[in-house]
Amino acid sequence: MIVVGGESLVDLVPTEHGRLMDPTLGGGPYNAALAAGRLGSPTAFCSRLSTDRFGAELLARLEESAVRTELLQRGPEPTTMAVVSLDEQRTASYSFYVAGTADRMFTDPGPLPAEVTALSLASFGAMVLEPGASAYEVMLHREAARGIVTMLDPNIRTALISDAEACRARFRSWLPSVGVLKLSDVDAEWLAGDQPVEEALEQWCASGPAAVVFTKGGDGIELRTPNGDRIEVPAVPVTVADTIGAGDTVHGALLAWLDKNGIQDRAALESLTAQQWSEALRYAGKAASITVSRVAAEPPYAAEMV
Repeated sequence: MIVVGGESLVDLVPTEHGRLMDPTLGGGPYNAALAAGRLGSPTAFCSRLSTDRFGAELLARLEESAVRTELLQRGPEPTTMAVVSLDEQRTASYSFYVAGTADRMFTDPGPLPAEVTALSLASFGAMVLEPGASAYEVMLHREAARGIVTMLDPNIRTALISDAEACRARFRSWLPSVGVLKLSDVDAEWLAGDQPVEEALEQWCASGPAAVVFTKGGDGIELRTPNGDRIEVPAVPVTVADTIGAGDTVHGALLAWLDKNGIQDRAALESLTAQQWSEALRYAGKAASITVSRVAAEPPYAAEMV
């Protein structure tokens, strides 16, 4: 079973006319869990949901997408909210309301069940905002130590970060416990700071991950491994409705591909060939192309991938 940890939230997305906002359910880790579950892999979401109306809707959508919920915590705190802005290319940017919200109050559930073969954590919202951040950090190191597949998607949101250098240092401290590092070109540029991105990517690749997956929007997806493999696949041509959830879908689809192909521990991850990684990237790219073809984060189901 795949476990995805991190926040869920409500996105306020501009309507077609741009003056009003529609609430949609989202959050990077939440969307990734939906993608993996919809693509047919046993998946559970590990977070803390509010008992408010938005929390109830978030829970219902997980269940509708075949995502297991036994690892969820619940509390009376409000649901996190994000206000989405779209530029002329329909690319999304975000501002957040996070103070005292439910997912901040997440606590370490202890060792995950033996059936768990992959743990994926996502978003700096979950990974740097305390007290929940420390709980996820403990989970990452503990579960990596038992040899399962681990994945990290930093999903940088600069509006949530008060000390950039401290966050960059904390990110680097996670890498020895990360099996797959998935990040966007925007994430990489921010995390690199004053360092050239190419140099930073090489260093991150040498710091623990078996693979670094680098999404480049309309320019496709690139993967690097510590042994020097560099694999690139082009983006699938599609009419873009918006980019909300594109990277999250890549994240969830990669998890699903690894699961479907029996990659359930670090040793199996390290044994993947360049051809297999290419297949994984193409699968994830196809899933993301379906998501961006429709409004808001709506990852595809397995039947749509044929």
